[in-house]
Amino acid sequence: MANLENIKDMYDVAMKPRMLRTLMKEDLPNEKRPFTSMLALSRIVSTVKTHDLLSESESQSLPDSKHIQRWKSAVDDWADRLLTLVSNSSMPDKCWAGICLLGVTCQQCSADRFLASYAVWLDKLLVHAQSSVDSQFVKVASCTSILELIRRLAEFPNAKKDGNSHTARLLQPVLKLLQEDSSEALWEAAAHLLCAVMTLFPASLHRHYDNAEAAIASKFFSGKCSDNVLKTIARCLALLPKSRGDEDSWHLMMGKILLIVNGYLTEIFHGLEEEVKWNEAVRMLVPPGEVPPHSLWGQKLLEETSDEERKRNKISIVSMLMLSCSTMLTTSYPVQVTIPVRSLLALVERVLMVDGSLPKATSPFVIATEQEFVCSELPILHLYSLELLISIIKGMRR
Repeated sequence: MANLENIKDMYDVAMKPRMLRTLMKEDLPNEKRPFTSMLALSRIVSTVKTHDLLSESESQSLPDSKHIQRWKSAVDDWADRLLTLVSNSSMPDKCWAGICLLGVTCQQCSADRFLASYAVWLDKLLVHAQSSVDSQFVKVASCTSILELIRRLAEFPNAKKDGNSHTARLLQPVLKLLQEDSSEALWEAAAHLLCAVMTLFPASLHRHYDNAEAAIASKFFSGKCSDNVLKTIARCLALLPKSRGDEDSWHLMMGKILLIVNGYLTEIFHGLEEEVKWNEAVRMLVPPGEVPPHSLWGQKLLEETSDEERKRNKISIVSMLMLSCSTMLTTSYPVQVTIPVRSLLALVERVLMVDGSLPKATSPFVIATEQEFVCSELPILHLYSLELLISIIKGMRR
């Protein structure tokens, strides 16, 4: 075995291919070496990022072409090893490690390597994202690495057309993941990926708009999600009109959200506000002569229930939908839209005016426990209302 040349110092670029090969030899799993621990994976990622081992930069510090070839060869072997791990479905831990590291590679490798390889990498990752046999944690890792890939792809304006084509292939598998009765982690990963597609490659969603809206709404109103997942899905709902990019789509989405929110508040605030609030909201949201819809996204706008758990779920939904409104008001949009300021301010006022006290004209049959329950939830509703007010001001100044 040839003797290794001494390096000049810690900044010597000739050290990078050597460090990368040492990582592959000592830490990276292969067919025979087992995956040891999360700590080992964390150490690999930290070393790769700290020392920029995958960048293949050809600066003045690389006067000798043999160093360039050694570095290129080392990164070639690194990428090949990762693809081998990703393809190893029989050993989920190694497959998972390979998927995670491929996501890191998407962000850290050179532009030339990324553009030459991303289509192959995406195919490999997509196999696991839509697999019916892979474990949940492998699917979550696949979604996360695909997210890293499309974020990097969005950095190249000349790849926009190909990017729209490739990301369009993601949509059906991602929407299916969102609809599966699986884990919160997978729902959240799928929702984050969907948000990224809407933000970075909105045109890819145009043909799938109705299916996407139905899938997002179905999960949002399922009653199975934590507030963290609801928050991400609410952002998806807010970003959806960007894929069409016209004013009508933006107004239609905002109108649906405001009708649902006002309908739910009528139930939640029953007995704690004047009974005319729903009619006032409808007058501002529904054109004269039209009848307000009985339901939206499969949800009745008006219904009565004393079930505390249902009300708690609806309060979470109202809070997250107000967050959707805030996102729509503060996110850039392809065309200028007219903000329904009166309807939005009326909603903010409606929530902030309720403090839990009983109006003089209210029904005498408000149950004390219901009053106590609403009072316990009001601070959250007030908080999101104030955030919406801030967003209204920001939106009007844009």
